[in-house]
Amino acid sequence: MSVAVVGSFNVDHVWRVAALPQAGATLSGDYASGPGGKGFNQAMAARRAGAVTAFVCALGDDAGAQLARALCAGDGIDLREHACDAPTGTAGIYVDAQGRNEIVVAAGANARLEPGFVESALAALPKPAVVLAQLESPGNAIESALRFGRHCGATTILNPAPANASVSDAMRQLADVLTPNETEFAALVAQVANAHVDTGELAQHDDAQLHALTRKLCAGTVVVTLGAQGCFVSHGANRHGDDDAFYRIPAVPARTIDTTGAGDAFNGALAASLAQRLQLAFAEHLRFATRYAALSTEREGAALAMPALVAVTEPASG
Repeated sequence: MSVAVVGSFNVDHVWRVAALPQAGATLSGDYASGPGGKGFNQAMAARRAGAVTAFVCALGDDAGAQLARALCAGDGIDLREHACDAPTGTAGIYVDAQGRNEIVVAAGANARLEPGFVESALAALPKPAVVLAQLESPGNAIESALRFGRHCGATTILNPAPANASVSDAMRQLADVLTPNETEFAALVAQVANAHVDTGELAQHDDAQLHALTRKLCAGTVVVTLGAQGCFVSHGANRHGDDDAFYRIPAVPARTIDTTGAGDAFNGALAASLAQRLQLAFAEHLRFATRYAALSTEREGAALAMPALVAVTEPASG
């Protein structure tokens, strides 16, 4: 069974520095460039985690688009591109000595992804088991992707990232699984429930109270990723094979050097696991995605740091 990812492709420009930049500072560091964008990162993760994967996106007529085509062909990703006259998206990323990052994104062609193209591209594919989307593309295009997935019986996953993106009521209700990180969760709670959540204390929050708060966001399952603290899971009526309505999954230890793309690794691997192993309880899919995301932080970069499936299934060393 397959995964269809709808979202962004960027060319990443990465500077590695001792400490993240402050206002007015001039820093020295190492520079590299490579592919990224939440959509492409997640498509790469889904494919390398073993799923047949299609990627629906918008690209310019430039070297960035050529890079996207070459990488999709190299990893066996079925690329469905909307060509436009805007430049292919870019991102500037700073990574410090602890692996923390700051990111600035210029949407470019990503902002031109159209609902009609998304629907026609998805309709031309074999019916996917999972449709996965994020918010670096126009909201109406993402709604179209989730609506298509719902109508064709796929599991729909919305990663509501980045945190400053608008999440419509329709998006939340069309998502079978919603996967915010701490900052994105706090933004959603403020928007939907008019409540304040301290992201610094979220990992220590009482589970029952957190579940009650989470249930205000959507009718489906919500997975709040908590970085080194693992993730918190809150189910609605459909528990996807789990016994418990809410619980936590611990993080997997890693020798972290770069957290860029870790959330994308988690989402892509979760989609791949759901598509390929329908018989498993949801918690088992999450354990796979958690291990996959941890391994992705042990390499530099985003899309190209996504591990191969064999690295996840082998016993951990050391």
